[in-house]
Amino acid sequence: MNHKNLSAIIKIPKLLKSKLNNKKINKIYRVFESSLNLNDDFIVAVSGGPDSLALAFLAKIYSFKKNLRAEFIIVDHKLREESTIEAKLVKKILKKFHIESKILTWRGKKPLKNVQSLVRKKRYEILFDSCKKLNIRNILVGHHQDDLFENFFIRILRGSGLKGLVSLDKKIIIDNIKLLRPLLDLKKEDLIFAAKHVFNYYVKDPSNIDDKFQRMRVRKLLLELENEGLDKRKFIKTIDNLKYSEKVINFYVDENLNKNSFFSAKENRAILNYNEFFSQPHEIIFRSLSNLIKFTSKNYYPVRGKKIEKIIEEIKKKSFLKATLGGCIIKRVNQTVIISKEH
Repeated sequence: MNHKNLSAIIKIPKLLKSKLNNKKINKIYRVFESSLNLNDDFIVAVSGGPDSLALAFLAKIYSFKKNLRAEFIIVDHKLREESTIEAKLVKKILKKFHIESKILTWRGKKPLKNVQSLVRKKRYEILFDSCKKLNIRNILVGHHQDDLFENFFIRILRGSGLKGLVSLDKKIIIDNIKLLRPLLDLKKEDLIFAAKHVFNYYVKDPSNIDDKFQRMRVRKLLLELENEGLDKRKFIKTIDNLKYSEKVINFYVDENLNKNSFFSAKENRAILNYNEFFSQPHEIIFRSLSNLIKFTSKNYYPVRGKKIEKIIEEIKKKSFLKATLGGCIIKRVNQTVIISKEH
């Protein structure tokens, strides 16, 4: 450990340090620290649940040790009457532990359908916007090992391909901002322990026991599978093996993009060599085109797979001239395809 880190550790307030001295908490922190491995300032997304409160504590300790700037953001979606009261209470509790936070409120009309997905999307929009305003390029979120398993099964039920099955990764980069999940090596039960031990408090979201949400039904299914002998260690190994295959595919996607497309940052448009770009294996074409549309539009979420499949079919037709998709205009001009941001 260098001299800078030694001097930084002394600055950790006694209250936080006393919590860190707990043997189990210290072990959880070491896993977190090893997983994060970050030397730049960051934003922490806090919801008030045990996962995010544990993340807030661990991230605060990390910021002291690494002498980094950490901003803690609570997003109040205002979907429940008590959400604002909860957000203010979480802010107050965090302050007692030397964690200053800011509440950002989602204003405007709320969705009646596909609620969880749209809320998640809006939350990320708010967090990414905060990053740009604060000139910070890293966001820490509280996804953990149990989320990894749930996500895998949810994607299977949706008919996702390999990319979807392993989509919950420790680090992804969107619009030059890193979305980091440093808790993926930790179990939910460990994070509940940390939240209870440190704060003696966490918010219990009623949607976490509501069977109308697919995630809750999958959660119950996983409990049943565990009772039937599901070995989560082997499950993790399976996911890791799939990730290796994913890296191979991404290698060829990058190769296709580098060799057969050109992106003009000044004009914010991509130009594709039709013959070469669309002569690759279907999965390579699919991902390459999806990446370009997402990159050009600057959207957080990629276009749905069915729409990408359909536009590929259309582009390959001789009669294709122009279409719009995912905030982009796609045109075929002789032996090139041009993708530009829709205004």
